[in-house]
Amino acid sequence: MSETPPPPPAAPQPAAPLSEADERLYATLAQAGNILFPLIAPLIVWLIFRERSRFVDTEAKEALNFGILAVIVYVVSSFLILVIIGIFTWIAMVIVAVIFGIQATIKNNKGESYRYPFSLRLIK
Repeated sequence: MSETPPPPPAAPQPAAPLSEADERLYATLAQAGNILFPLIAPLIVWLIFRERSRFVDTEAKEALNFGILAVIVYVVSSFLILVIIGIFTWIAMVIVAVIFGIQATIKNNKGESYRYPFSLRLIK
């Protein structure tokens, strides 16, 4: 009695590409999430969907880069609150993040790309 070896495990299949509606949805979520949860929301979207859609990859990276800048400004502003100027830089960053975030969300929801006027381009 010889036992037959079990079949080899199946190779993982690549994830199916996203539909155009899903691309717009996830790109929009990355941009809108960046307003409330800078760095975290776009990072999650980018890590999950970057291989399934070029549009989501590009837009989530753009949001992620701006989120990195926003977090840096928030941290530096927190220290500068001791000398009063930090309050103003914190408020300015919130206003800029909301305005640019809304613009980006609207563009991505239409299926158009959005490039922040200024951002750190750390993730290429």
